[in-house]
Amino acid sequence: MSATVAPSSANRDKHGARRPAREGDRSLVDSFARRIDYLRVSVTDRCDLRCQYCLPEDFKGFEEPANWLTHVEMARLIGLFVDLGVSKIRLTGGEPLTRRGVAELAARVAAMPDVRDLAMSTNGTRLARYAADLKQAGVRRLNVSLDSLDAETFREITRRDRLQDVLDGLQEARRVGFESIKVNCVVHSQTPEEEVARILGYTLDNGFILRLIETMPLGASGQQFRHVNLNEMGARLATRFGLLHTIEHVGPGPARYWSAEGKSPALGVITPMSQHFCASCNRVRLSVDGTLYLCLGQENQVPLGAALRQGADDAELQRLILAGIAAKPERHEFVTAPRRIIRVMAQTGG
Repeated sequence: MSATVAPSSANRDKHGARRPAREGDRSLVDSFARRIDYLRVSVTDRCDLRCQYCLPEDFKGFEEPANWLTHVEMARLIGLFVDLGVSKIRLTGGEPLTRRGVAELAARVAAMPDVRDLAMSTNGTRLARYAADLKQAGVRRLNVSLDSLDAETFREITRRDRLQDVLDGLQEARRVGFESIKVNCVVHSQTPEEEVARILGYTLDNGFILRLIETMPLGASGQQFRHVNLNEMGARLATRFGLLHTIEHVGPGPARYWSAEGKSPALGVITPMSQHFCASCNRVRLSVDGTLYLCLGQENQVPLGAALRQGADDAELQRLILAGIAAKPERHEFVTAPRRIIRVMAQTGG
């Protein structure tokens, strides 16, 4: 594996504070020459919605709160990744805003000198209350889930009557002024294209970016839906709404975008099923109990949280991170082995 790291003490001053590392001193590169610079951190696996493709209505397999990393522990692990060259952090869930103190955690992360991009994924139900705090804490970008603008359809998908809360949250986030607000819409074979078009009209009117995401066979909930090729749907919608230019890979994620001429991206598609992007994967995921998942569609994992609570120092934790990156698989097997992953999306973090 072509990854190097200075001893942990070399990245700290005499008081034990982490000092910025010199560019070129560190990087995480896996055995397939992919540079890993993006960490998604699940601050909780709990959610106040029960989306049909994500969580069963009666799901009870959540992590015990005693096993949740504290915000201090999370910040410590995030800092070790940053020392190793990770510069993009996304706070996720479950629903991150169901956990207390997330804005304080965001502020800790935003204060790390080498963090260039701090974002959050949320279902939006509590965003109206917390948007200003998140912006002040240093969160720069938001992804907000929205699968329908019809109240009854939204209730059917999420099993909760919260559409207006999400719309209120989006408007408050717009008022507060995040650098970008992306609306994530999960699409499968039962999703009417007219409903997606309606959402696109809404996002265009409000200056949001719509991203369509192919459903993935994660857990029994995800495995009950069949994906639809979003490259084709995206092209049809782009033509319909006059979005002419395709923009490749805007931001740290894998989406491909269309935009109106002379404007920022307006529509993107994320296609893990019909056109996977594993060759350029730049991310890993940290769950609420500190488990490091190397691939959303594989079971490879490193128990960083357990090692931390057993007394591992920073150098040992970084060695575990490096060993994990070395074992990152080449690609997911969603197509060839769709029933391999039994954990639900909320357990890993989106």
